[in-house]
Amino acid sequence: MTTMTAGTTTAGAAGSQVAVALESVTKTYGPVRALNGVSRTFRRGTFTAVMGPSGSGKSTFLHCASGLDRPSGGVVRLGGVDIGRLSETKRTKLRRERIGFVFQAFNLIPSMDVEQNITLPLRLGGAEAEPAWLDEVVRRVGLADRLRHRPSELSGGQQQRAALARALITRPEVVFADEPTGALDPRTARDMLRMLREAADLTGQTIVLVTHDPVAAAWADSVVFLSRGRIVDELTAPSAAAVMDRWETL
Repeated sequence: MTTMTAGTTTAGAAGSQVAVALESVTKTYGPVRALNGVSRTFRRGTFTAVMGPSGSGKSTFLHCASGLDRPSGGVVRLGGVDIGRLSETKRTKLRRERIGFVFQAFNLIPSMDVEQNITLPLRLGGAEAEPAWLDEVVRRVGLADRLRHRPSELSGGQQQRAALARALITRPEVVFADEPTGALDPRTARDMLRMLREAADLTGQTIVLVTHDPVAAAWADSVVFLSRGRIVDELTAPSAAAVMDRWETL
């Protein structure tokens, strides 16, 4: 896969290129420490995969990095904003306006058609979709002929495409994807990963993908490996074979 190399030569400019930064982040649930001093920056326009065995802290990592949960310690910044210091209301607004989410469960509203599902985040914020951007997003995910269909009238792959379009419609700075290909057949999964790759390459969005699949991870610029709540390794310009080899040693 093509590796993105967006960057600058000055420290100040480099700082402005950071989309998300985690600094010594911990998260505990009673006696269990799910994250243990995790530090990692995600630069704008990059695609990063996060991998690790069950219980390694992947979901907790995603929840803390995206503002879905508050860390027990450390700092998480989105574009320089310490999201852990925000009130619940302000964190919700920030997630709605600046972050996109794609999950294995499509989470579409059954009573709404595809266009209504896609534009829901905008309408919740009191805004309307820009027609040209809506057309672009719909074209990119291949749903132009399905906008008036309900989720029950779509295949699983089409529902996931609608979920991705919903994540992109607000032009978020970061898209967090949690096993988005887990319920898809290989061809549809490839299409989904291609669209995530294009979001990074064409519109400069930062993609953070949690996955168990080495083939999916190989679409990323780099793969971060978690084990027992810590980052233990990272591969750049990964191949599926290299990811699998490292995975087997975790």
